[in-house]
Amino acid sequence: MYGVCGCCGALRPRYKRLVDNIFPEDPEDGLVKANMEKLTFYALSAPEKLDRIGAYLSERLSRDVARHRYGYVCIAMEALDQLLMACHCQSINLFVESFLKMVRKLLESDKPNLQILGTNSFVKFANIEEDTPSYHRSYDFFVSRFSEMCHSSYEDPDIRTKIRMAGIKGLQGVVRKTVNDELQANIWDPQHMDKIVPSLLFNLQSGERTESRSPSPLQASEKEKESPVELTERCFRELLGRAAYGNIKNAVTPVLMHLDNHSLWEGKTFAVRCFKIIMYSIQSQHSHLVIQQLLGHLDANSKNSATVRAGIVEVLLEAAAIAASGSVGPTVLEVFNTLLRQLRLSVDYELTGSYDGSVNIGTKIIKAHEERQLQEAVIRTIGSFANTLPTYQRSEVMLFIMGKIPVPGVHPALPSTGSGPEGTRMIQVMLLKSLVQVTAGFQTTNMLTALPSSFLEPLLSFSLTEDPEIRLLVLQILLSLIDRHDNTPKFSNISIISDISVLKLKVDKCSRQDNLFMKKHGQQLYRHIYLGCKEQSSGRQHYETLFALLGLLSVELANEEVVVDLIRLALALQDLALSTDEAMPVFNRCAVHALAAAYLNLICQLTTVPAFCQHIHEVIEVRQKESPYLLPEDVFIDNPKLPSSLEKVEGEVLFLQSKITEVLGGSGYNTDRLATPYVPQYTDEDRLSKRKSIGETISLQVEVESRNSPEKEERTPAEEITFETLKNAIVDSVGMEEQERERRRQVVEKFQKAPFEEIAAHCGARATLLQSKLNQIFEITIRPPPSPSGTISSGYGQSQSRSVPIYEMKFPDLCVY
Repeated sequence: MYGVCGCCGALRPRYKRLVDNIFPEDPEDGLVKANMEKLTFYALSAPEKLDRIGAYLSERLSRDVARHRYGYVCIAMEALDQLLMACHCQSINLFVESFLKMVRKLLESDKPNLQILGTNSFVKFANIEEDTPSYHRSYDFFVSRFSEMCHSSYEDPDIRTKIRMAGIKGLQGVVRKTVNDELQANIWDPQHMDKIVPSLLFNLQSGERTESRSPSPLQASEKEKESPVELTERCFRELLGRAAYGNIKNAVTPVLMHLDNHSLWEGKTFAVRCFKIIMYSIQSQHSHLVIQQLLGHLDANSKNSATVRAGIVEVLLEAAAIAASGSVGPTVLEVFNTLLRQLRLSVDYELTGSYDGSVNIGTKIIKAHEERQLQEAVIRTIGSFANTLPTYQRSEVMLFIMGKIPVPGVHPALPSTGSGPEGTRMIQVMLLKSLVQVTAGFQTTNMLTALPSSFLEPLLSFSLTEDPEIRLLVLQILLSLIDRHDNTPKFSNISIISDISVLKLKVDKCSRQDNLFMKKHGQQLYRHIYLGCKEQSSGRQHYETLFALLGLLSVELANEEVVVDLIRLALALQDLALSTDEAMPVFNRCAVHALAAAYLNLICQLTTVPAFCQHIHEVIEVRQKESPYLLPEDVFIDNPKLPSSLEKVEGEVLFLQSKITEVLGGSGYNTDRLATPYVPQYTDEDRLSKRKSIGETISLQVEVESRNSPEKEERTPAEEITFETLKNAIVDSVGMEEQERERRRQVVEKFQKAPFEEIAAHCGARATLLQSKLNQIFEITIRPPPSPSGTISSGYGQSQSRSVPIYEMKFPDLCVY
């Protein structure tokens, strides 16, 4: 009986005998290495047998798993791993199918050790580069099973951690095996990404307190490899680093869904960490795709709670800071349009108290402070985006935002859900704050192109509104635009400085473009500074900002003509504070006096004219002794030391225009212009900016003034416009239009129907009239050339000039063309 069995055993195929020989009698002894070498040599010598070896090993492993002989299972997997590493022939595909079948068998087991064993084998296989492609291999089961292992809830925490780490390694192996092989299953399909990404985020979330370590993946130490969080982060970075342009969306969408489903936007920390990993891992030229997805997600959550929207905006802020310059992408204005739309919606929600404009039962209660936090986050994000843009794009963004600001009576207000005038005001404030962020650090060499009239004029119109907050924001924007050498902090406090060299001002020679800019917009700037000082609601911060603006104009954009105009402006401010016609409070009068004194002290030292400096310092010394409340040190403090009234301010405490004109005239300055008092030009802009609503136009006062000269002392009396006046103007204009149409019709009809002789006679008469007028002009202007005989005496004893026809006059050769 035994002989028969031995005989049958000898007749078995050689590959089966070689496979059987690698298994010892006692599994504790491990793989028989000598026999394993024989099996490997046989497989390399006869590669056509490789698929049969794999099938037989798979059969033995399945039988051992079913019989719980786990020692032999480990030996079989070790043999498979060694064969896989050694063989790279064309027949490897059939062997791989057997190998994956055995790995699947282990992963389906409920034993953690077998699951980990199968995962480790799969990871080894994933690191092998195959010589021949596979057209029919599927990894769907492995993606699902490894994702399930990542969410393991095994009772023992140590084993649970090992299972989760095995699942993460398995997913990493699937990605490595499939991501670069176009013939393999597309791992970037949503059906796979929706399993892989949430599994990684689930494990990453357990270490939320651990900050993202570096902007690029680093090789971790052995100790760090024990942490599922660090392993997950490396795997996530590797996945994103392999993502091509068309795969970014599929990789990021599951992240957004995971954060939504688990309410992770509100905490911000984990969401920010996730997108830091994303932005640092993907290729830099793809950054704008992530930003666009975040913007789209922000729009999709427009009616969600303010904390959720604020979380998305905070993530956008971090993403924009990480993104390289210009990576916002081609749709730059769309980015800002989305953010501004969210700003407007937030203002509407705050004022109406609901997301649909009406308070109904079951409507979410909106918390105003949360909306305010969201608005501040949006404004910061707008600034962060703007900082990544080049100058020319930032100028476009400034124009775009300016076009969104509602101006009552000029531009229609932004559509709202019933927020009313207060909503319009809040939108104005928010958009101007956004402009403050966008213009921060703005640098340009050509002010004229960077700040066109289409931007500057609407901006300056806001500096004349009654709202002090809006005026202050406009002044801050102007400071950012004009300051190109970081001089603004040096003018932060108004004070009398005896030697301005301590300020270490950076002064460059005024360029031709700067001269053109001031020639075009200088009078506008002076007028708005003057009227800003005149506003009764202006406070300490307004005057400090106005002083900084005057100082920046002096060091950034000043030529000789500008210096003269600025001195005239300072003297006009002194006259404004002295005027009894203006109902200005005592503080404002003292503040204007102090502002003028501080500025004249600055400009006299910049001009370096000793006599000018002497006069200014003499007046300041007199004020220090007699009227300290006219100097900034006593006015711009927390508790200003002011008199009860300012009735008599005269004599030596005032700066004299005649004296300044005299001393500067000796240094070559334009004395005629210096001697002319500055008077601001009032335009329609002033009246429009003062209006709060269109209904206030009934009592509008129109002042008609010549626009040819920037200053004019005489003004025509104001004309009151009433309803009747407007009605008559409309009727008259209609009548004029009808008369003009009738006249044109008659002219056309005449040329169409009149005979040729009549038309020729009409044109000839006009030509004759023109010639007669020209002859009269020549008779008046042409004089005879000087002759030795002098003049010809007429019969009445009077000298008579001889009129020489133009064709008889002798012209020098240089005058003849």
